[in-house]
Amino acid sequence: MNETSDVSRYYVYILFSLKDKGLYIGFTTNLRSRLSTHARGEVKSTTNRRPLKLIHYEYFINEDDARAREVFLKSGFGRDNMKKALYRTLKEYSK
Repeated sequence: MNETSDVSRYYVYILFSLKDKGLYIGFTTNLRSRLSTHARGEVKSTTNRRPLKLIHYEYFINEDDARAREVFLKSGFGRDNMKKALYRTLKEYSK
């Protein structure tokens, strides 16, 4: 089956802005395509935060699970948890 037409794939991803050192948390069904739109500056919320680096993604086969994870990661507790889990990565890119 063609990867781009398989709608049973859901991704939650985290981008790190090399410009402002901040995080962007997103959801998509096609990670490769979505990363390209970010890189081209076609995503309003990240266009002025480029360049961006993909630092984490999670794959789900259930959309509700993926959306719930995205909401959690965007919460204060979820964001703090992710920062702890990605401590070394964030430290490296924040130099």
